[in-house]
Amino acid sequence: MKTKLQLLSATLTLLICMLSATAQSGRRDHLTPQEVDLIKEAQILDKRTDVFIKAAERRLLAISNPTPVATKQSKKEAEKWGELPTGTRLELLSDLSKILDEAIVNIDDVSAHDEANVLIPKALRKLSAAATNFLPQLSALDSQTKDADERAMILQAMENAKAIIDAANKLPPPTKKKDKN
Repeated sequence: MKTKLQLLSATLTLLICMLSATAQSGRRDHLTPQEVDLIKEAQILDKRTDVFIKAAERRLLAISNPTPVATKQSKKEAEKWGELPTGTRLELLSDLSKILDEAIVNIDDVSAHDEANVLIPKALRKLSAAATNFLPQLSALDSQTKDADERAMILQAMENAKAIIDAANKLPPPTKKKDKN
């Protein structure tokens, strides 16, 4: 009897592990493989922030215009960035929120390791400018949706954008470079 219980227990444990692995493998990544590669290549904080900003812009574009007109510029961009991300509005909104969150974490990580890094304010100001542009778009999406899950993701993305803007507003004014005359 004891070995049957042990066998049943081992079988259940194995089944739970397999279900957990299947559930995890079905998770959506908020960045495309090309965007992940671009982030890995961008070792300098402000350049990496540019990639996060572009990735967020691509989600908003995919939501507002899922089938953009093909141009030379869009073909060139697709070579570097890949095709526009796809998914439901909810998935794309979730991606956007996670991208903003990852950008925040990235700046925080650099700050934790090198508080005096001169690229921190530069990256934060860039991210804040982008977040300022995202807010009206997110607000428009919020007024258009009737789906509670979409609204929650929009509000989360707006919260992240506002946190970025608030953090940038706490920065001291940028220093002006001296002329070399």
